[in-house]
Amino acid sequence: MPRPIHAVIHQPALANNLEVVRRHAPDARVWAVVKANAYGHGIRRAFAGLKATDGFGLLDLDEAVLLRELGWQGPILLLEGFFQPQDVPLIEQYRLTTAIHCEEQLRMLELARPKGPLPIQLKLNTGMNRLGFRPAQYRAAWERARTLSCVGSIVHMTHFSDADSPRGIAHQIQAFETATANLPGEASLSNSAAVLWHPSAHRNWVRPGVILYGGSPTGLSADIAETGLQPAMSLHSELIGVQDLQPGDTVGYGSMYTADRPMRIGVVACGYADGYPRHAAGWGERRAPVLVDGVRTELVGRVSMDMLCVDLTPCPKARVGTPVTLWGHGLPIDDVAAASGTVGYELMCALAPRVPTTVATLTTADSAAVHGA
Repeated sequence: MPRPIHAVIHQPALANNLEVVRRHAPDARVWAVVKANAYGHGIRRAFAGLKATDGFGLLDLDEAVLLRELGWQGPILLLEGFFQPQDVPLIEQYRLTTAIHCEEQLRMLELARPKGPLPIQLKLNTGMNRLGFRPAQYRAAWERARTLSCVGSIVHMTHFSDADSPRGIAHQIQAFETATANLPGEASLSNSAAVLWHPSAHRNWVRPGVILYGGSPTGLSADIAETGLQPAMSLHSELIGVQDLQPGDTVGYGSMYTADRPMRIGVVACGYADGYPRHAAGWGERRAPVLVDGVRTELVGRVSMDMLCVDLTPCPKARVGTPVTLWGHGLPIDDVAAASGTVGYELMCALAPRVPTTVATLTTADSAAVHGA
Protein backbone atom coordinates (compact mmCIF):
# COMPACT_ATOMS: atom_id res chain seq x y z
CA MET A 1 0.00 0.00 0.00
CA PRO A 2 1.15 3.59 -0.58
CA ARG A 3 2.07 5.90 2.29
CA PRO A 4 -1.08 7.27 3.91
CA ILE A 5 -0.42 10.90 2.97
CA HIS A 6 -2.74 12.54 0.46
CA ALA A 7 -4.04 15.97 -0.54
CA VAL A 8 -7.54 16.98 -1.59
CA ILE A 9 -8.40 19.93 -3.85
CA HIS A 10 -11.91 21.19 -3.08
CA GLN A 11 -13.64 22.56 -6.18
CA PRO A 12 -16.72 23.69 -4.16
CA ALA A 13 -14.42 25.84 -2.00
CA LEU A 14 -12.91 27.45 -5.11
CA ALA A 15 -16.36 28.26 -6.46
CA ASN A 16 -17.40 29.63 -3.07
CA ASN A 17 -14.31 31.81 -2.84
CA LEU A 18 -14.90 33.23 -6.31
CA GLU A 19 -18.39 34.16 -5.18
CA VAL A 20 -16.92 35.85 -2.07
CA VAL A 21 -14.80 37.96 -4.43
CA ARG A 22 -17.89 38.94 -6.41
CA ARG A 23 -19.71 39.97 -3.23
CA HIS A 24 -16.82 42.21 -2.25
CA ALA A 25 -16.40 43.69 -5.74
CA PRO A 26 -19.89 43.43 -7.27
CA ASP A 27 -19.30 45.95 -10.05
CA ALA A 28 -15.95 44.64 -11.24
CA ARG A 29 -15.04 41.80 -13.54
CA VAL A 30 -12.68 39.16 -12.18
CA TRP A 31 -9.34 37.87 -13.37
CA ALA A 32 -8.96 34.61 -11.42
CA VAL A 33 -5.21 34.31 -10.93
CA VAL A 34 -4.00 30.76 -11.54
CA LYS A 35 -0.25 31.36 -11.80
CA ALA A 36 2.16 28.78 -10.34
CA ASN A 37 -0.14 25.97 -11.49
CA ALA A 38 -3.09 27.52 -9.65
CA TYR A 39 -1.03 28.20 -6.51
CA GLY A 40 -0.04 24.55 -6.34
CA HIS A 41 -3.61 23.28 -6.64
CA GLY A 42 -3.19 22.30 -10.30
CA ILE A 43 -4.89 24.17 -13.13
CA ARG A 44 -6.61 21.00 -14.33
CA ARG A 45 -8.02 20.39 -10.84
CA ALA A 46 -8.94 24.02 -10.14
CA PHE A 47 -10.52 24.87 -13.48
CA ALA A 48 -14.03 23.56 -12.79
CA GLY A 49 -14.22 25.45 -9.51
CA LEU A 50 -13.18 28.75 -11.08
CA LYS A 51 -14.73 28.70 -14.54
CA ALA A 52 -17.48 31.12 -13.51
CA THR A 53 -14.81 33.82 -13.58
CA ASP A 54 -14.61 36.50 -16.27
CA GLY A 55 -10.99 35.76 -17.12
CA PHE A 56 -7.88 33.95 -15.95
CA GLY A 57 -4.53 35.53 -15.12
CA LEU A 58 -1.25 33.61 -15.19
CA LEU A 59 2.40 33.80 -16.24
CA ASP A 60 3.28 30.95 -18.57
CA LEU A 61 2.23 30.46 -22.16
CA ASP A 62 2.02 26.71 -21.58
CA GLU A 63 -0.53 27.24 -18.82
CA ALA A 64 -2.53 29.57 -21.07
CA VAL A 65 -2.56 26.91 -23.78
CA LEU A 66 -3.71 24.35 -21.20
CA LEU A 67 -6.69 26.54 -20.31
CA ARG A 68 -7.68 26.68 -23.97
CA GLU A 69 -7.35 22.89 -24.19
CA LEU A 70 -9.62 22.58 -21.16
CA GLY A 71 -12.26 24.48 -23.12
CA TRP A 72 -11.90 28.01 -21.77
CA GLN A 73 -12.93 30.52 -24.43
CA GLY A 74 -12.83 33.70 -22.36
CA PRO A 75 -10.00 36.16 -21.72
CA ILE A 76 -6.58 35.01 -20.49
CA LEU A 77 -4.08 37.57 -19.20
CA LEU A 78 -0.30 37.08 -19.19
CA LEU A 79 0.54 38.96 -16.00
CA GLU A 80 4.23 39.44 -16.83
CA GLY A 81 3.64 39.74 -20.54
CA PHE A 82 5.97 37.95 -22.96
CA PHE A 83 9.72 37.50 -23.01
CA GLN A 84 10.77 37.31 -26.67
CA PRO A 85 9.30 38.22 -30.08
CA GLN A 86 8.70 34.53 -30.86
CA ASP A 87 6.02 34.50 -28.13
CA VAL A 88 3.83 37.01 -29.94
CA PRO A 89 2.45 34.63 -32.62
CA LEU A 90 1.33 32.27 -29.85
CA ILE A 91 -0.34 35.15 -28.05
CA GLU A 92 -2.22 35.92 -31.24
CA GLN A 93 -3.02 32.26 -31.98
CA TYR A 94 -4.48 31.61 -28.52
CA ARG A 95 -6.23 35.00 -28.24
CA LEU A 96 -4.38 36.13 -25.12
CA THR A 97 -4.22 39.50 -23.42
CA THR A 98 -0.71 40.55 -22.47
CA ALA A 99 0.73 42.91 -19.93
CA ILE A 100 3.21 45.41 -21.31
CA HIS A 101 5.54 46.71 -18.63
CA CYS A 102 8.67 47.98 -20.40
CA GLU A 103 10.04 49.61 -23.52
CA GLU A 104 11.58 46.33 -24.67
CA GLN A 105 8.17 44.66 -24.88
CA LEU A 106 6.83 47.49 -27.01
CA ARG A 107 9.79 47.04 -29.37
CA MET A 108 9.20 43.29 -29.52
CA LEU A 109 5.58 43.92 -30.49
CA GLU A 110 6.76 46.16 -33.31
CA LEU A 111 9.22 43.51 -34.51
CA ALA A 112 6.70 40.67 -34.33
CA ARG A 113 4.01 42.56 -36.25
CA PRO A 114 0.98 40.47 -35.33
CA LYS A 115 -1.81 40.56 -37.88
CA GLY A 116 -4.66 41.47 -35.60
CA PRO A 117 -4.92 44.00 -32.77
CA LEU A 118 -3.94 42.50 -29.41
CA PRO A 119 -5.57 43.63 -26.15
CA ILE A 120 -2.92 44.79 -23.72
CA GLN A 121 -2.71 45.88 -20.09
CA LEU A 122 -0.16 48.67 -19.80
CA LYS A 123 1.52 48.41 -16.42
CA LEU A 124 2.24 51.46 -14.31
CA ASN A 125 4.83 51.29 -11.52
CA THR A 126 3.14 53.23 -8.71
CA GLY A 127 5.61 52.24 -6.02
CA MET A 128 5.94 48.46 -5.99
CA ASN A 129 9.15 48.91 -8.03
CA ARG A 130 9.09 45.55 -9.71
CA LEU A 131 7.54 45.81 -13.18
CA GLY A 132 5.97 48.74 -14.96
CA PHE A 133 6.62 52.15 -16.47
CA ARG A 134 7.39 54.84 -13.94
CA PRO A 135 4.74 57.59 -13.72
CA ALA A 136 6.87 60.10 -15.64
CA GLN A 137 7.22 57.59 -18.51
CA TYR A 138 3.70 56.22 -18.53
CA ARG A 139 1.89 58.72 -20.72
CA ALA A 140 4.52 58.44 -23.44
CA ALA A 141 4.32 54.65 -23.28
CA TRP A 142 0.54 54.82 -23.61
CA GLU A 143 0.80 57.18 -26.60
CA ARG A 144 3.30 54.88 -28.28
CA ALA A 145 1.18 51.77 -27.66
CA ARG A 146 -1.88 53.55 -29.04
CA THR A 147 -0.09 54.27 -32.33
CA LEU A 148 0.82 50.62 -32.92
CA SER A 149 -1.57 48.99 -35.39
CA CYS A 150 -1.07 45.65 -33.59
CA VAL A 151 -2.46 47.01 -30.30
CA GLY A 152 -6.17 46.91 -29.61
CA SER A 153 -7.71 47.92 -26.28
CA ILE A 154 -5.41 49.30 -23.57
CA VAL A 155 -6.25 48.71 -19.90
CA HIS A 156 -4.36 50.69 -17.24
CA MET A 157 -2.78 48.27 -14.75
CA THR A 158 -0.84 48.57 -11.50
CA HIS A 159 -0.06 46.43 -8.45
CA PHE A 160 -0.25 47.34 -4.76
CA SER A 161 2.62 46.76 -2.36
CA ASP A 162 0.81 47.52 0.91
CA ALA A 163 -2.88 46.73 0.45
CA ASP A 164 -2.52 44.25 3.32
CA SER A 165 -0.61 46.55 5.70
CA PRO A 166 -1.17 49.77 7.65
CA ARG A 167 0.55 51.91 5.02
CA GLY A 168 -2.33 51.19 2.68
CA ILE A 169 -2.75 52.19 -0.95
CA ALA A 170 -3.48 55.94 -0.91
CA HIS A 171 -0.02 56.90 -2.18
CA GLN A 172 -0.26 54.44 -5.07
CA ILE A 173 -3.81 55.45 -5.96
CA GLN A 174 -2.65 59.07 -6.13
CA ALA A 175 0.25 58.11 -8.41
CA PHE A 176 -2.12 56.09 -10.59
CA GLU A 177 -4.68 58.90 -10.88
CA THR A 178 -2.01 61.44 -11.77
CA ALA A 179 -0.32 59.29 -14.39
CA THR A 180 -3.54 58.20 -16.10
CA ALA A 181 -5.48 61.48 -15.86
CA ASN A 182 -7.59 62.07 -18.99
CA LEU A 183 -6.38 58.85 -20.63
CA PRO A 184 -9.25 56.66 -21.84
CA GLY A 185 -9.42 53.00 -20.93
CA GLU A 186 -10.44 50.62 -18.19
CA ALA A 187 -8.41 50.00 -15.03
CA SER A 188 -7.14 46.86 -13.26
CA LEU A 189 -5.65 47.57 -9.84
CA SER A 190 -6.83 45.27 -7.06
CA ASN A 191 -5.00 42.21 -5.76
CA SER A 192 -6.53 39.94 -3.10
CA ALA A 193 -6.01 42.36 -0.22
CA ALA A 194 -7.48 45.27 -2.14
CA VAL A 195 -10.49 43.16 -3.12
CA LEU A 196 -11.25 42.54 0.56
CA TRP A 197 -10.30 45.86 2.15
CA HIS A 198 -10.06 48.66 -0.43
CA PRO A 199 -13.30 48.97 -2.41
CA SER A 200 -12.24 52.31 -3.91
CA ALA A 201 -9.62 50.40 -5.91
CA HIS A 202 -11.94 47.83 -7.48
CA ARG A 203 -12.52 49.78 -10.71
CA ASN A 204 -13.24 47.66 -13.84
CA TRP A 205 -11.22 44.51 -13.12
CA VAL A 206 -9.93 42.85 -9.95
CA ARG A 207 -7.15 40.25 -9.82
CA PRO A 208 -7.67 37.98 -6.79
CA GLY A 209 -5.07 35.32 -6.13
CA VAL A 210 -4.57 33.73 -2.71
CA ILE A 211 -8.11 34.39 -1.49
CA LEU A 212 -9.48 32.19 -4.27
CA TYR A 213 -7.68 29.34 -2.54
CA GLY A 214 -8.82 30.26 0.97
CA GLY A 215 -5.59 31.88 2.14
CA SER A 216 -5.09 35.21 3.85
CA PRO A 217 -3.27 38.06 2.08
CA THR A 218 -1.75 39.07 5.42
CA GLY A 219 -0.73 35.56 6.42
CA LEU A 220 -3.06 35.75 9.43
CA SER A 221 -6.08 33.48 9.38
CA ALA A 222 -7.96 35.77 11.78
CA ASP A 223 -8.00 38.50 9.14
CA ILE A 224 -10.25 36.46 6.84
CA ALA A 225 -12.23 34.57 9.50
CA GLU A 226 -15.44 36.50 8.81
CA THR A 227 -15.21 36.61 5.00
CA GLY A 228 -16.69 33.20 4.22
CA LEU A 229 -13.56 32.03 2.42
CA GLN A 230 -12.94 28.29 2.53
CA PRO A 231 -9.69 26.29 2.21
CA ALA A 232 -9.34 24.82 -1.27
CA MET A 233 -6.50 22.45 -0.37
CA SER A 234 -6.27 20.03 2.53
CA LEU A 235 -3.34 17.80 3.39
CA HIS A 236 -3.96 14.58 5.32
CA SER A 237 -1.99 11.66 6.68
CA GLU A 238 -2.02 9.15 9.54
CA LEU A 239 -0.01 8.18 12.58
CA ILE A 240 2.45 5.46 11.60
CA GLY A 241 4.09 5.13 15.01
CA VAL A 242 3.75 6.03 18.69
CA GLN A 243 6.51 6.55 21.24
CA ASP A 244 6.36 6.86 25.04
CA LEU A 245 8.84 9.42 26.35
CA GLN A 246 10.30 10.01 29.79
CA PRO A 247 11.53 13.39 31.09
CA GLY A 248 14.80 14.19 29.39
CA ASP A 249 14.13 12.19 26.23
CA THR A 250 14.70 14.12 23.02
CA VAL A 251 12.94 14.02 19.67
CA GLY A 252 14.33 14.09 16.14
CA TYR A 253 17.45 15.42 14.44
CA GLY A 254 19.44 17.87 16.52
CA SER A 255 17.49 16.92 19.68
CA MET A 256 15.66 20.23 19.39
CA TYR A 257 12.80 19.08 21.65
CA THR A 258 13.30 17.66 25.14
CA ALA A 259 10.40 16.10 27.07
CA ASP A 260 9.83 17.75 30.44
CA ARG A 261 7.32 15.12 31.56
CA PRO A 262 6.18 11.59 30.68
CA MET A 263 4.35 11.91 27.36
CA ARG A 264 3.28 10.12 24.20
CA ILE A 265 4.21 11.36 20.77
CA GLY A 266 2.89 10.28 17.39
CA VAL A 267 4.91 9.86 14.22
CA VAL A 268 3.14 11.18 11.10
CA ALA A 269 3.85 10.13 7.51
CA CYS A 270 4.63 13.62 6.25
CA GLY A 271 7.89 15.51 5.85
CA TYR A 272 9.62 18.22 3.91
CA ALA A 273 9.86 15.99 0.83
CA ASP A 274 6.06 16.15 0.77
CA GLY A 275 6.07 19.94 0.90
CA TYR A 276 5.65 20.37 4.65
CA PRO A 277 8.08 23.11 5.72
CA ARG A 278 11.26 21.85 7.38
CA HIS A 279 11.48 25.14 9.27
CA ALA A 280 8.11 24.58 10.98
CA ALA A 281 8.69 25.11 14.69
CA GLY A 282 8.42 22.00 16.88
CA TRP A 283 9.88 23.55 20.03
CA GLY A 284 9.84 26.83 21.93
CA GLU A 285 6.91 29.17 22.23
CA ARG A 286 5.47 28.94 18.72
CA ARG A 287 4.89 25.36 17.61
CA ALA A 288 3.18 24.42 14.38
CA PRO A 289 -0.41 23.19 14.88
CA VAL A 290 -1.64 19.77 13.71
CA LEU A 291 -5.02 18.04 13.97
CA VAL A 292 -4.97 14.45 15.25
CA ASP A 293 -8.39 12.85 14.85
CA GLY A 294 -9.82 16.36 14.74
CA VAL A 295 -8.09 17.49 17.95
CA ARG A 296 -5.63 20.35 17.72
CA THR A 297 -2.15 19.60 19.00
CA GLU A 298 1.43 20.63 18.17
CA LEU A 299 4.56 19.57 16.39
CA VAL A 300 7.47 18.36 18.51
CA GLY A 301 11.03 18.23 17.23
CA ARG A 302 12.44 18.94 13.80
CA VAL A 303 10.61 17.97 10.62
CA SER A 304 12.38 15.14 8.77
CA MET A 305 12.30 14.32 5.05
CA ASP A 306 9.45 11.82 5.38
CA MET A 307 8.15 12.14 8.94
CA LEU A 308 7.24 14.57 11.67
CA CYS A 309 6.25 14.07 15.31
CA VAL A 310 3.32 15.46 17.28
CA ASP A 311 2.36 15.71 20.92
CA LEU A 312 -0.43 13.20 21.72
CA THR A 313 -1.22 14.63 25.17
CA PRO A 314 -4.57 16.09 23.97
CA CYS A 315 -5.32 12.86 22.09
CA PRO A 316 -4.92 9.99 24.59
CA LYS A 317 -6.78 7.49 22.39
CA ALA A 318 -4.65 8.12 19.30
CA ARG A 319 -2.87 5.10 17.88
CA VAL A 320 -1.28 3.89 14.67
CA GLY A 321 -3.73 4.61 11.85
CA THR A 322 -5.37 7.62 13.53
CA PRO A 323 -6.07 10.31 10.88
CA VAL A 324 -4.05 13.53 10.86
CA THR A 325 -4.76 16.85 9.14
CA LEU A 326 -1.67 18.93 8.36
CA TRP A 327 -3.74 21.82 6.99
CA GLY A 328 -7.20 22.32 5.52
CA HIS A 329 -10.69 22.29 7.01
CA GLY A 330 -10.41 22.98 10.73
CA LEU A 331 -6.74 24.02 10.48
CA PRO A 332 -5.98 27.13 8.39
CA ILE A 333 -2.87 26.80 6.25
CA ASP A 334 -1.92 30.30 7.42
CA ASP A 335 -1.61 29.05 11.03
CA VAL A 336 0.88 26.41 9.93
CA ALA A 337 2.75 28.95 7.81
CA ALA A 338 2.91 31.49 10.64
CA ALA A 339 4.59 28.90 12.87
CA SER A 340 7.02 28.25 10.03
CA GLY A 341 8.09 31.83 9.43
CA THR A 342 6.39 32.02 6.04
CA VAL A 343 2.99 32.54 4.40
CA GLY A 344 0.30 30.19 3.19
CA TYR A 345 1.12 31.00 -0.43
CA GLU A 346 4.44 29.20 -0.10
CA LEU A 347 2.95 26.06 1.46
CA MET A 348 0.31 25.79 -1.26
CA CYS A 349 2.88 26.12 -4.01
CA ALA A 350 5.31 23.72 -2.33
CA LEU A 351 3.04 20.66 -2.26
CA ALA A 352 5.29 17.93 -3.66
CA PRO A 353 4.45 15.95 -6.81
CA ARG A 354 4.90 12.71 -4.87
CA VAL A 355 1.80 13.45 -2.74
CA PRO A 356 -1.26 11.67 -4.19
CA THR A 357 -3.93 14.28 -4.87
CA THR A 358 -7.66 13.82 -5.38
CA VAL A 359 -10.42 16.28 -6.24
CA ALA A 360 -13.62 16.94 -4.35
CA THR A 361 -15.77 17.83 -7.34
CA LEU A 362 -18.26 20.61 -7.79
CA THR A 363 -21.74 19.12 -7.92
CA THR A 364 -24.92 20.65 -9.31
CA ALA A 365 -26.08 21.30 -5.75
CA ASP A 366 -22.80 23.04 -4.91
CA SER A 367 -23.12 25.28 -7.94
CA ALA A 368 -26.70 26.16 -7.09
CA ALA A 369 -25.73 27.01 -3.49
CA VAL A 370 -22.85 29.22 -4.56
CA HIS A 371 -24.99 31.14 -7.04
CA GLY A 372 -27.95 31.43 -4.72
CA ALA A 373 -30.30 29.31 -6.81
